[in-house]
Amino acid sequence: MMYLVFVILMLSLVGTVFADSPIKMTNTPTKSIEVGKQIQITADLQNNQNFEQDFAYIVQIQNENGVTVSLAWLTGSLRPAQSFSPALSWVPNETGKYEATIFVWESINNPSALSPTLSMKINVGQDA
Repeated sequence: MMYLVFVILMLSLVGTVFADSPIKMTNTPTKSIEVGKQIQITADLQNNQNFEQDFAYIVQIQNENGVTVSLAWLTGSLRPAQSFSPALSWVPNETGKYEATIFVWESINNPSALSPTLSMKINVGQDA
């Protein structure tokens, strides 16, 4: 039986910069996720500016040795006062301690940060 674990990261757009707020995990039955189980890493974005803002939402996952095991992104644009909750999935292949880092840039080709980076520790264990 496959189930999803949702990881919620909250961000909001202030001026020309996304400002972070506390990281929360919800819908997580245990402190660890299981090998082979898909998780969604999502953020709430909001454009509080009076002009449209392009962005790239990037999720990097590194193992405890600092090796990147997953790098994914999506791009979009937010109109003034528009909100969006992008989500990128990851399926861990091995047990261990990982760190997910969220970047919000102007674009993939323009790594000008629209927000400070956010990171979260993820523990991956064996199937129950």
